[in-house]
Amino acid sequence: MSSELRYTANTQLEHLHARYTGTGHADLTKYEWLTHQHRDTLSSIVGHPSLMAFVAIADGVSLGRVKYEMTEKMLQPCGPPPKKDDD
Repeated sequence: MSSELRYTANTQLEHLHARYTGTGHADLTKYEWLTHQHRDTLSSIVGHPSLMAFVAIADGVSLGRVKYEMTEKMLQPCGPPPKKDDD
C-alpha cells in the first residue's frame, strides 16, 4: 500500500511540474527560480488590464509602452545567466 501511495504522489508531482513549469524541482538553481518568479509576475501584470493601467499611470507612460517593456523584460528578467562550472 505504501508503494502505491508513493507512486501516486510522484505521479501527481510530475503532473504538477509538467502543467506549471515554474513550480520548481530539487535541482532548480536560485537564478532559475528567480527568473520564473519575475516572469510570472510580469505576465500577471500584462494579463490584468487594471494592474497594467496602474503601472502605466505610476510611470506616466502609455499602456502599449508598459506592455512592450514588460514583455521585453520577460526575455531575461534577472540578467544573463551565471556562468556554470564544468567541474
